[in-house]
Amino acid sequence: MKILGIIPARMNSSRFKGKPMAKILGTPMIGHCYLRSKMCKELSDLYVATCDQEIFDYIHSIGGKAIMTSNSHERATDRASEAMLKIEKEYQFKFDAIVMIQGDEPMLVPQMILESFTPIIKDREIKVVNLMSEIDNDDEFKDPNEVKVVINKRNEAIYFSREAIPSKKKYENKITKLKQVCIISFERDYLIKFNEMPQTNLEIIESVDMMRVIENDEKVKMVLTQSKTWSVDTEEDLKKVEQKMLNDNLIKLYKSTK
Repeated sequence: MKILGIIPARMNSSRFKGKPMAKILGTPMIGHCYLRSKMCKELSDLYVATCDQEIFDYIHSIGGKAIMTSNSHERATDRASEAMLKIEKEYQFKFDAIVMIQGDEPMLVPQMILESFTPIIKDREIKVVNLMSEIDNDDEFKDPNEVKVVINKRNEAIYFSREAIPSKKKYENKITKLKQVCIISFERDYLIKFNEMPQTNLEIIESVDMMRVIENDEKVKMVLTQSKTWSVDTEEDLKKVEQKMLNDNLIKLYKSTK
């Protein structure tokens, strides 16, 4: 199978402007995401999709691939779809699956990318796969920047929310708390179908793309990853992640790249 990795990135983030180029241990965050994603050898190709020349030029400066997209996209899935179609036109063939890797996960590991598209390889009835991980503290559970998810017995998403779900108000025992990890794989044609669906009410309320799938009575397969990552939504997050990356095992493989 031909698997395309796409990292959507833009400078005009609502919560942290200029976030992709914010430096962590001397390397822009988008550089960490690209260089670490590139270590996933199972990807057929990898691009950063951006509407910003600064990001485009930086990725090319480190020997990576980037493609310019419209500056009107509100959702990462729209940007990823545009990029995929442009890349396919250039290559003159279609990919089988697309992995959308968020550019604010600078501590991702290559295994996570493989975990995200393996279910699609094994079962072509699966159209979209989203990683998740366990939440181990109440601060993260209550943080609206962390998207929580509850699942059914088949590991399919029931609901995503920025609120703390499931509720602990009437239950005293330990509960399993799960969060969305923004590495999402789509079967190629389903990504196009997804972007043709109108935005849904709960998707807009929660500001979570995957609610569109659920509200259209379709399935999001969730895969639990044991890898620990921390997304960057604020400048405070950036400082915390930089401290955690001081002892990161992958950095030494690319830390000389600026």
